[in-house]
Amino acid sequence: MVKRIVNVLILIPIAIVLIVLSVANRQAVTLALNPFRPEDSVLSVTAPFFVYLFLATILGLVLGALITWFAQGKHRKRARIEASEAVKWHTEAERHRGRAEALASQAVVPVSGK
Repeated sequence: MVKRIVNVLILIPIAIVLIVLSVANRQAVTLALNPFRPEDSVLSVTAPFFVYLFLATILGLVLGALITWFAQGKHRKRARIEASEAVKWHTEAERHRGRAEALASQAVVPVSGK
């Protein structure tokens, strides 16, 4: 329930801003990819300006996520190594516990007859 309220409080204002941005920037803009002949229609794309803004935002989000993911790779590797070591030590402890229980069951406990 709290997650839904937080999502509503965050997503509704973002949606309103995006709708206002889209309505305010709907003029057609040509993006020319040929710096030597900008009038060349083969390497140019015409779209509303908000499309370019959204694409730039999405590209920034994806690049930021990838950079963060690669930067945290060493931490994920260390976590994997430590998890495998923990499993190894846990297995060894269980093996020693079983051996100790076997030795304890074989030991004869003297009963004093007072």
